[in-house]
Amino acid sequence: MKNTKIICTKCNKVYPADILQDRCDDCHEPLEVEIVKKGKIRESNFLGQTVLERYADFFPYFKEVDDVSMREGFTPLQESKKLAQEMGIAKLYFKNESTNPTWSFKDRGTLTGVLHAIKIGYKKIATVSSGNMAASVAAYGAKSGLKTYVFVSSQIPAEKINPIAIYNPILVTVEGRYDLIQRESLRLCKKYGIYMINSDAPFRVEGYKTLAYEVCEQTNFDVPDYVLVPNSSGGHIRGIEKGFREFKECGLIKKVPRMVCVQAAGCSPVYNAFITRADQVERIENPHTLAHGIENTLPLSGNQVLRMLKWNKGFCVSVTDDEIIDAQATLASTGLFLQPESAASLAAVKKLKHEKYFRGDEKVVCVLTGSGLKYTAAFEHHKLTHYTCKLDKLDDFLGSQQ
Repeated sequence: MKNTKIICTKCNKVYPADILQDRCDDCHEPLEVEIVKKGKIRESNFLGQTVLERYADFFPYFKEVDDVSMREGFTPLQESKKLAQEMGIAKLYFKNESTNPTWSFKDRGTLTGVLHAIKIGYKKIATVSSGNMAASVAAYGAKSGLKTYVFVSSQIPAEKINPIAIYNPILVTVEGRYDLIQRESLRLCKKYGIYMINSDAPFRVEGYKTLAYEVCEQTNFDVPDYVLVPNSSGGHIRGIEKGFREFKECGLIKKVPRMVCVQAAGCSPVYNAFITRADQVERIENPHTLAHGIENTLPLSGNQVLRMLKWNKGFCVSVTDDEIIDAQATLASTGLFLQPESAASLAAVKKLKHEKYFRGDEKVVCVLTGSGLKYTAAFEHHKLTHYTCKLDKLDDFLGSQQ
């Protein structure tokens, strides 16, 4: 890893990759692993490869991959011709990240984060999360035999606790504001020699590149015009954009899609800064949304997301909880049951079409971040029905439904 550099996303200060360094010492902005400028896909049957084996040229610092992978990635890209026609756009795709090992997109970044921790000699890892990342880090920590600490807000829904605890990490619910828990845990983990795989750690962000690589292959390199990503801390959308940018740099695609950062209206610090053309995000004091996975009052990578959207010519959209629930129901009508924050990307497409932003010839990808089973309390917001019938009346009932 000695030849790999990590660069500040704001001031361009350079750091070595063989140390744990998440933020710039000078401007305190997030760091990013330098872009890969030469690379190609390792052609073979992907069924026999891990994502890091197939895209090895784009992860030169992991030449020897430890036994950490749980076959994350290679998730479906499902086209919905029916919804595209109904909404009046050319093509609509859903990148379904719920098929990852712990049912969310977080596994891509956890893989590379854990690998980096092992490579530079750490025996203990940690994360702060509202659910998806907690389960992911706990699972990969267990598989890798690393002592794992998971800090969650005391406001986390009860149904999310046991799916984390099952992996037997040191699980701590912490009272306090989520953004402050993030910052204090970073400080304490540094004090106690624990590798913090937080939301926008440089090597976590690296793992998210693989989603972009897959989309390029799955569309036969006819890349979409827009990619919509539900946004919390900002590491996910940054990694996806970087993946497309690297493929373009290497001549594998001709353009980088415009990235769309999607936030919940009840907690939208990046959106607020974007529409006012501010350079920095400001904290949301009273957040309120059922999309808890993107309920981040002061995102760690918020400022860098704003900078990225500027050079990418992307933009930000906020959607209400009602719009999210409607989109969740629409996804279910296509056979996909995703958590509310996942549905935010489709809600944004609906909103953009309603506001006549889309002309009608666009190719659009919605990133669906996690399984609906992650938050079944959302059922309360839907009008769900079922019937009860005695066995000897079943014939009559079916006849009445014809």
